[in-house]
Amino acid sequence: MSLGKTVDNGGEPLTILQDISFSVMPGETVAIVGASGSGKSTLLGLLAGLDSPTAGEIRLDGVALASLDEDERARQRGRLLGFVFQNFQLLPSLNALENAMLPLELAGVERASSIAADWLARVGLGHRLKHYPKHLSGGEQQRVALARAFAPNPRLVLADEPTGNLDAATGQQVIELMFDLNARQGTTLLLVTHDEAIAARCGRTLRIQSGRLDD
Repeated sequence: MSLGKTVDNGGEPLTILQDISFSVMPGETVAIVGASGSGKSTLLGLLAGLDSPTAGEIRLDGVALASLDEDERARQRGRLLGFVFQNFQLLPSLNALENAMLPLELAGVERASSIAADWLARVGLGHRLKHYPKHLSGGEQQRVALARAFAPNPRLVLADEPTGNLDAATGQQVIELMFDLNARQGTTLLLVTHDEAIAARCGRTLRIQSGRLDD
């Protein structure tokens, strides 16, 4: 059954997504593009199990997310997924190292600190481990977010407009780094973007228009 999402809009149903159906194979890089408000970010949230569809089914690594309770979905996310957000989503009370360590610690990974430090070094922030987000530039914060996403060695990385809050030059550096890390790790990448040049770097592009996949 095709994926759909409808919400209550002041007593009236508002359809955000409908008739969405696609598969992503291991190692693929897939861009999801569309105008603002077309449903791209909603789709990404559904795929991550952060929200539930009102129609259809999402299977992640062969498991139907609807068959899992909230705690099980959280464990599935921790085991399989890495996230990169437009607004970085770093915890302000944690320094760069602690932010990068967070998914490792939640998963009970040993040597979380040294693994996170190694990943921060890979993204060029080995000298900024103890700096808090407020003392990092936007580009540096997104590099911390990249280290946090890739450190647990996820099967799939979901990126939602990862350059949206960066200037063009910094955004280009971040994208180059993200694609390089992804290629080195052999990760599957699902990337929401409005930038056609970034989308063109992916192996496949899905276009959403008014909540539907545009064939």
